[in-house]
Amino acid sequence: MMKRALLLLTLFTGLKLGAQTRVLGKITDNRGNPVAGVSITLKSSYDGATSDSLGNFSFTSAEKGKQIIEASIVGYRPFSQEVTLGSAELLVNISMKELVTELKAVVISAGSFVASDKNKGAVLNAIDIVTTPSANGDVTSAFKTLPGTQQVGESEGLFVRGGSATESKIYMDGNLVNNFFYSSTPGIATRGRFNPFLFKGTIFSSGGYSALYGQALSSALILESKDLPDRTEADLAISVVGLGGGIQKLAKNKKASWGISYNYTNLWLAFKFNKYKQDFYTIPEYHQGDANFRIKTKSGGMIKYYGYISSNKTAFRNPDIDSAVLKDAFSINNLNTYQNINWRDNLGNGWRLNAGISFSTNKDDILNELQDASNNKTLITTPIFYAFKNFQVQNRALYAQARAVAEKKLNGLNTIRFGSDYFYSKEKSTYILYDGTRFPGTVKDNLVSVFAEADIYITNSLAAKLGSRLEHSDLVGKWNLAPRASIAYKFADNSQASFAYGLFYQNPERRYLPALASLDYSRAAHYILQYQKLTSQRTFRVEAFYKKYSDLYKTTVSLGGQEAASSNNGFGDAKGVELFWRDRKTFKDVDYWISYSYLDTKRDYLNYPYAITPSFAANHTASLVVKRFVVPWKTGFNLSYSFATGRPYYRIAYDNAQSKYVITDAGKTINYNSMSFSVNYLPALGKKNPKVFTVWVLGVNNVLGQNQVFNYNYSNDGSRKVPVTPPSKRFIFIGCFLSFGVDRTQDAINNNL
Repeated sequence: MMKRALLLLTLFTGLKLGAQTRVLGKITDNRGNPVAGVSITLKSSYDGATSDSLGNFSFTSAEKGKQIIEASIVGYRPFSQEVTLGSAELLVNISMKELVTELKAVVISAGSFVASDKNKGAVLNAIDIVTTPSANGDVTSAFKTLPGTQQVGESEGLFVRGGSATESKIYMDGNLVNNFFYSSTPGIATRGRFNPFLFKGTIFSSGGYSALYGQALSSALILESKDLPDRTEADLAISVVGLGGGIQKLAKNKKASWGISYNYTNLWLAFKFNKYKQDFYTIPEYHQGDANFRIKTKSGGMIKYYGYISSNKTAFRNPDIDSAVLKDAFSINNLNTYQNINWRDNLGNGWRLNAGISFSTNKDDILNELQDASNNKTLITTPIFYAFKNFQVQNRALYAQARAVAEKKLNGLNTIRFGSDYFYSKEKSTYILYDGTRFPGTVKDNLVSVFAEADIYITNSLAAKLGSRLEHSDLVGKWNLAPRASIAYKFADNSQASFAYGLFYQNPERRYLPALASLDYSRAAHYILQYQKLTSQRTFRVEAFYKKYSDLYKTTVSLGGQEAASSNNGFGDAKGVELFWRDRKTFKDVDYWISYSYLDTKRDYLNYPYAITPSFAANHTASLVVKRFVVPWKTGFNLSYSFATGRPYYRIAYDNAQSKYVITDAGKTINYNSMSFSVNYLPALGKKNPKVFTVWVLGVNNVLGQNQVFNYNYSNDGSRKVPVTPPSKRFIFIGCFLSFGVDRTQDAINNNL
């Protein structure tokens, strides 16, 4: 009986095997490349196989008739097809469509550096900024170590790719910040008003920025403020320049928070460490306070408010350039406020809304006096230009903005967004001459814009961003249309190439208004070609660009003796190549980056007699930043070195005989060199549950005391010129920063290592 049973089983198995059908084929993607590791099965059966390295697969099945064959693998759209199994071999070739995912997709990045929570440290975050020695904790100063920027030390702002500082705009949570920097002082660059730890993400666009932003010919720095803190925390700072402190209180349900801070700055003690060439008879003094709240909505959105108020004053004397005994005394008092409230939320069905309102005011009272050797005011009317050195300026400004952006996620990463901006500005300036004659002027503007933009991902390797912006300004009285487009392709080694094009428009600067004639917008066209390879530990980037300027503003002297816009007859161009390399891998516990920029630019604008290289543009600039944290010593060492070839300088004067502006003297400054160094000591490192987390900081700018000349000032008749140099050879900073409730020491060590 056992032998018969085995015989029957063998016969049955043979019949079953003989009835099986062989299924074979090849798996490829939509570009024809083989896909390995794909799971292929017959639905509702155990029959199937996995594709090999060449995409081939083969299996047998005893199923008959109509069946469903399925194929799946992470990163590709699942495949399903009906087939008929019979006695003959079945060939099934399968083409799988790759899914577009954030992890694998190309990044549309031509012209922009991005750093955020999702793209950690791609460029510069808050820790990067405060540990860059040359920056002294200033947001924009740290960005001067990136390619495309200029080492301009006599004026604040970002000078990018041949553009002036006013051609770069700074945004916070989508809203324009009109007075990001403290008010200007002659020959001394002021710093930004805002703490870098206020921001969680940055986008520095040195060209080709999104259609969501406008009114910037050169670049946009887009800052995103932090959301809810991780826990309640407090901090205290004591340094040679002042003291400050604040608190961030997180609600028990972790769905809301509020915070306040106050900082007082007085440079009296710093002046004891650093010798200044100016005679400061009013030591720079600053009071700054801010407040914020954050509320998390039920649908996962966020309402954020930030309010800021600051006041500052300073006064100093310089030797008068036209005299051997007289002095020029300059003083300024400033009061600035800024309010910003934003709401972002999920509206359902893939829609998101981001809306915001900002309001800011600025008040400057400026006094300039001609003084004698005893520091007494002196009035000289012959020659008359001496009399004009006694004047006052009263500036009052009010700005408001409302903004709304709607965004819709489509399939994959495809996204559309559109919205509108409204800007209101009112700037009133009164210029008071030595004899009390007043020249008041008020400039108002209502600027409205609508914009739309789409991110289009064709595959993980090919994507495009298309957009356009439409604006109307009452000041200009015209509309402008600014198309923007970029395309990016990702290679097999995860590197990528991008190309971007866009038109950008801007209104005239306030200081050249009211204009002497009807004006149009100034315009710049950007063309950008980029190649980059980005990993978690290394970034390599090379970018070539060309900018074409048209309708730039030309100026002449008005009846009040001030320079005023007279036409849009200016033009120019800028072209160059930039390199950036950041490496956290090659050397243990070392993070460093190198940047280099080549710039060739000329423009005919303002009172230039013809197209020349602007005095703020150097042909070659380079920076090296190196950081290392030595854990056994609980100490971080940071070094930065910046270099730039000499910048051109000119004396431009009006020739009455020729009835035009002429250049009477020209040259180039010496090369710019500066090495800065800082040390951070964290005594609480390694201790268990310390109550206070302390960071000691020592920083020295221009350690080697290298000579730096930014420009030249000329006497009235042009017979004498004086170099514009930094206020001091070196700047030494010593400070102690304490935090309660949150240990920030580890961030300082490994945030970028």
